[in-house]
Amino acid sequence: MKKNFAFVFPGQGSQAVGMLDAWADHPAVRETLKEASDAMGEDLGKLIHEGPAELLALTVNTQPVMLVAGVAAWRVWCAEGGQPPAAVAGHSLGEYSALVAAGSLTLAQAAPLVRFRAQAMQDAVPSGAGAMAAVLGLSAASVEAGCAEAQASFGAGSLEVVEAVNYNDPVQTVIAGSKAAVDKACEVLKALGAKRTLPLPVSAPFHSSLMKPAAEKLKEKLAATAILPPQIAVINNIDVAVETNPDRIRDALYRQAFGPVRWVECIHAIKARGVDTVVECGPRKVLAAMVKRVDPELNSAALFDPVTLAEVKALLA
Repeated sequence: MKKNFAFVFPGQGSQAVGMLDAWADHPAVRETLKEASDAMGEDLGKLIHEGPAELLALTVNTQPVMLVAGVAAWRVWCAEGGQPPAAVAGHSLGEYSALVAAGSLTLAQAAPLVRFRAQAMQDAVPSGAGAMAAVLGLSAASVEAGCAEAQASFGAGSLEVVEAVNYNDPVQTVIAGSKAAVDKACEVLKALGAKRTLPLPVSAPFHSSLMKPAAEKLKEKLAATAILPPQIAVINNIDVAVETNPDRIRDALYRQAFGPVRWVECIHAIKARGVDTVVECGPRKVLAAMVKRVDPELNSAALFDPVTLAEVKALLA
C-alpha cells in the first residue's frame, strides 16, 4: 500500500439519517458509537439511525454526529489493516475528527467538546439574525471585494457584517454574516458576475467574526482540555499549518471558530507533502468532489461503507 495519501474529514452538511447503517455491525463502528454516547450521556447511534433529519440538522446534534461518522470510518480503516496516511485535515468541524484520528484528542473528549462548540455558536447570534450563502462562479478575490462593497453600503457606523468564510474551491466561496449584509452581498456579487448565490440552510453565520463570543467560550473549554501532540500531521484550517504544540493547537481551534476555512490552500498544502490521493473519511462525497475541483491532478475517493472501503483499498494498493 502506498504512503502518499491523505485523509480528510467533512463537517456540517454531510449528515444523513442512517449514514452508518451499512457497517453498523462492524466492531469498530459499534465501539465508536458506544464511546461517544457514553461521553455525552445520550444514544448517538439511535439518533443517527432513526433521525429524523430535522433533529440531525440541529447544529448541536450535527457536530457530534459528524465527528462520530468521521472517526468511525477512520477506525474501520485502521481495524481493517489500513496504513496511516501521510497527513490529515478536516473541513471546519472536521478538524476535530482529524485531531482524534491523529491522537491529539480522544473521542470521549471531542464529542462533548463539539457539542459545547455547537451550542456556543448557536447562542452567539439570535436565530434568523445571521445567514450564509454559497457563491458560485466567482474568484475568491472578487467575492472578498463584493463583501467589502456590500458592507460599506451600510455606512461607517453600521453593525452589519458580511465576510468570505469558506474557500471551498477556486470558484466556490461561502459568505456569512448578518442577514441584511449577506442579502446585500448576494445582490452585489450577482452584479459582479456570480453564476449563483445559494442561501444555505444553517442556523448561524459560522466562521464569521460574529462567532467571536462563541469562540471566547470555546477558548475556556479548550484551556481545560488535555491535548497531545498529533502522531500524524494535521493541516489546520485557519493557518494552513501543521502544529505539534498543544497550546498552538488550542489557539488554532479557538481562531477557527470565527475565522475562515482555507480549504483550497489546505489541499495545496496536502499535495505539497507529496500526496497524490486524498480520501474523504465520512458520509457522502462532498470533500472528494471539492478536491478534484481544487486540483484535478489529485486522485480522490470517499470512505463510508464496505463498498467504498474496498474501493479505497484497491486505489491505494
